[in-house]
Parts: sequence; C-alpha cells; structure tokens
Amino acid sequence: MAFGIKKSFFGRLQEKIEDVIFMRPEIDEEMLDELEEVLITSDIGMETTMKITAKLREDIKKMNIRDPEGVKARIKTIVKELIDKGEAHMLCQESPLVILVIGVNGGGKTTSIAKIANKCKREGKSVLLGAADTFRAAAGEQLEVWGNRIGVNVIRHQEGADPSAVIFDAIQAAKARKTDVLICDTAGRLQTKKNLMTELEKMNKIIEREYPEAYRETLLVLDAATGKNAVSQAKEFGEITEITGIVLTKLDGTAKGGIVITISDEFQMPVKFIGVGEGMDDLKVFDPAEFAEAIFE
Repeated sequence: MAFGIKKSFFGRLQEKIEDVIFMRPEIDEEMLDELEEVLITSDIGMETTMKITAKLREDIKKMNIRDPEGVKARIKTIVKELIDKGEAHMLCQESPLVILVIGVNGGGKTTSIAKIANKCKREGKSVLLGAADTFRAAAGEQLEVWGNRIGVNVIRHQEGADPSAVIFDAIQAAKARKTDVLICDTAGRLQTKKNLMTELEKMNKIIEREYPEAYRETLLVLDAATGKNAVSQAKEFGEITEITGIVLTKLDGTAKGGIVITISDEFQMPVKFIGVGEGMDDLKVFDPAEFAEAIFE
C-alpha cells in the first residue's frame, strides 16, 4: 500500500483506465476520447485532462506505441511529470523555520499542524505552535490540546484577539528559546477574502520585520474529499497569498486521486504532504513517482 493508502483508493481510477485501454481491439481516437471522460470524472480537471491526452496522442505517434501496456506506461510517465515540481518536499530541514498554515475550517488544518509538528519533533527539531486563528471559537484550545498530546508548547491569546499580535509574541518566544520550527495556525474565512488578505499581509510583514533570518513556508490545507471544491479553494487562496506547498487531507480511501494531479498541474503548487488517516503518523511526505506508480501499477 503506497503511502499507507487503502488499495481501494487507487482501484477505481486504475480499473476505469484499464477497462478503456485493455478492452478495446486497437488504440484509436475513440479509445482516447473514452480515456478523457474517465480522467475528467476522476476529479482531474478539463485543462489537465486535455494536457494529459494531448501528450499521450503525441507520444503514441512519436514512439509508435501499439499495445495497451505501452499506453498505460506513457500515462504513468506523463502524470508523474505533471505532479513532480522538482522541489525538496521535506520540511523542518532548515532552521529557524516559520510555517504559516492556511485553509478553510473543517478541512483538517489543526490536525495537520499537529502532525507536522510531531513529525518535526521526531526528527529532533524543537517546535513551537502559534494559535493565530483567534476568530474561530475554541481554535486556540483545540491547538493547545494537540500541543499537550505531542509535547509542544503553544502561544495563544484570548478569543477574538489580533492574530498578528499572536504571531509577534510567538516569534519573540521562538527567538528567545532558539526554537527550530514555529508553526502558526491562521484563519481561513474565504467569505471575507479582503479581510483575510489584509490579515495575512500583516502577519507576513511582522515575520519579515521581526524574524528576517527565518526560512518561510506557507502551506495550504485542502480536504481531498471535497473534490472540485478543493480546486476552487486552491485558486482563491492562491489569489490572496503566495503558497509554497499543499497539504491534502482525508486521502484515505474515500477521495478521488485525480485531485492531486489537478492541483499540482493547474496551480503549479507542489503537494508536500498527504493525510491518509487519523493517526499522528498518517501524514505522509508526498512522492510524485510513488503516487503515479500506485495509480497505474
């Protein structure tokens, strides 16, 4: 099981593709049209699907591919190239590091923060959490509960406080304690995009002013089970702030794998982690080659 994901997760897409490729007497335009339909219905967007099939058509002619296995192998390679952004996918390797985590409420943002913190701690890094999602009821308390579970301190203010003030205090604490990694929870109220943009801009200015020596990451947490809604969120958050990576949650047997391909390709955002379960170890570093192999094995 790649990444610890249930086989059934990949099975639907894999079986549909194989049905199209292997059940036809020859490789022709009708087969490619059916393949396009399969990809689109697997949460791979229209633009990305057209890109995949156009490249496949080109390769079939150029490489004189005549057998189904050859077609399957080319799709695998094309998908891998689309989702591989050629970046280092590991966090926590540089120090000091500040990670801002954004995403709508209910998408698994807080638990993802806890899992990343736990991962960094296991790698021998000191970690501090900043509870800057001050407008969501009990968000600070929830983060503190997670912090206590994994043995990581949390800097928080009272509900409704200025999120940037939390960021400021968290930075001062991180600097005083010589902390390797500071992870900050932030609000995700897309219905008030202008306010959110202003809030994130203010946070980033404070980090630049107070902690210029720190490495920076802004991670967007998306719920893979929401399918095309996750794509819309990636687009909207991308318009608000610069995103350095994606964390895809709930990729545990209920979601469609195509969403990974779409987000990687359409938004040129590297997927850095995928959540495959509820456990603390169920946040996996994303490997494009392994993912492509798992879908088309």
